[in-house]
Amino acid sequence: MRIHPKPARGSHGTPGPYGAPGIRRGRRRPGRFRDRRGRGLRSPLLPQHVPAYNTRSDEFDAIALEAFAEIDANWHDQLAGLDIAVDEIPRLLPRDPETVEWPDEVTADGAVPLARLIPAGMDVHGVPTRAQIILFRRPLESRAKKGTDLLELIHEVLVQQVATHLGLDEDTIDRGPE
Repeated sequence: MRIHPKPARGSHGTPGPYGAPGIRRGRRRPGRFRDRRGRGLRSPLLPQHVPAYNTRSDEFDAIALEAFAEIDANWHDQLAGLDIAVDEIPRLLPRDPETVEWPDEVTADGAVPLARLIPAGMDVHGVPTRAQIILFRRPLESRAKKGTDLLELIHEVLVQQVATHLGLDEDTIDRGPE
């Protein structure tokens, strides 16, 4: 006498692919669940007019431009050869954080640089470069809350960097040319 075991049933009363219910083995086809029937995405996840569409980096860039607008309005002719850039984190760190002395081109909070001025010069290929102020986003954001605090901190850092670039006093940069 031969005994036939009952076939295992899947969730809909049918046996699973290997006799066990709910166990699927083998390779998954890429995009099978994301792009059903080959139609692609119907629309973006968030519309552009929704505030959540902008990333934190985009918001920081907008605040940096707003903070620089007043300085640029007063000193536009003198700042024609100056670029403003944003980097996530500083790539320069002190060797001894307790006794660090930063040059005038670096605005720092203790051992953490917040911005850096790179003067105009020549690159490795002999091509002239423009002067550049690099704002470090993460250290600046961690020292000020969003909104007006961050705007004021970025404005203060930019005033220090522009004063170093032009060789003027910070109060003169805030007041504007006479």
